[in-house]
Amino acid sequence: MTEIVGVRFKSAGKVYYFDPSGLTIPAGTDVVVETSSGTEFGECVSTNTLVDDDKVVQPLRRVLRIATDDDRQTLVRNSEREKQALAICQRKADDLNLDMKVVEVEYAFDGSKILFYFISEGRVDFRELVKELASVFHVRIELRQIGVRDEAKMLGGLGICGREFCCSGYMHEFHPVSIKMAKEQSLSLNPTKISGTCGRLMCCLKYEQEAYSALLKVTPKLGSLVQTADGEGTVVEVGLLRGQLKVLLNNGSDDPVTKFYNVSDVKVLRSGKARPQKQN
Repeated sequence: MTEIVGVRFKSAGKVYYFDPSGLTIPAGTDVVVETSSGTEFGECVSTNTLVDDDKVVQPLRRVLRIATDDDRQTLVRNSEREKQALAICQRKADDLNLDMKVVEVEYAFDGSKILFYFISEGRVDFRELVKELASVFHVRIELRQIGVRDEAKMLGGLGICGREFCCSGYMHEFHPVSIKMAKEQSLSLNPTKISGTCGRLMCCLKYEQEAYSALLKVTPKLGSLVQTADGEGTVVEVGLLRGQLKVLLNNGSDDPVTKFYNVSDVKVLRSGKARPQKQN
């Protein structure tokens, strides 16, 4: 068995596991850890836990210490430096006529490296920019191109629902989202209604897809011929989340009769091919 603690470096970032080095670290404690990129400051989000050796990717990096007030002051200073570095990088990129937008800057906790994140529609030759930045900051410089979804996660904001972006609020990583999900959820396929601020399909389509997929497996499709307590009929409306069907009864009358039935109270005689209508 191996003892680990979980550490997160950003509020909605991925959790990484470290060797507590004999320390008992409660969740919510600030720590300084050893990473492949050097010394970093993070928050312990899961306390000391024993796990099977085969579930740990070796080598397991160590927690160096519980963060001190000096460490927190260093974090604040680095944050101020990041703001200045972003402005300098964007200005120099503009001077070099590079088509790029600097989104975020990360100072290594020990000040040994600065990582610049940027977006661009195409590839960018930033070798000259790296040289100029290195002459200004005198530390190792890295530039990393990211996508628009990553930009939204970093910058944050409010979605059309009025809540914080899913990606910046709680999602540790992005999941594939497809137009098929929007179709199965009977959403409008208007891009402006199913796209997030980043311009890509909304992440919440994935969040609800599992429930919709399960319901679609047990719910008759629009146009299905079903057997009800009142005889045979055709499904003309589907309330997927309510578990209800509106059925046009085949009673041979000139005055059509429609009734609502629970999905569990009908039997499918012939499946339809249309998708359920959007539920109000």
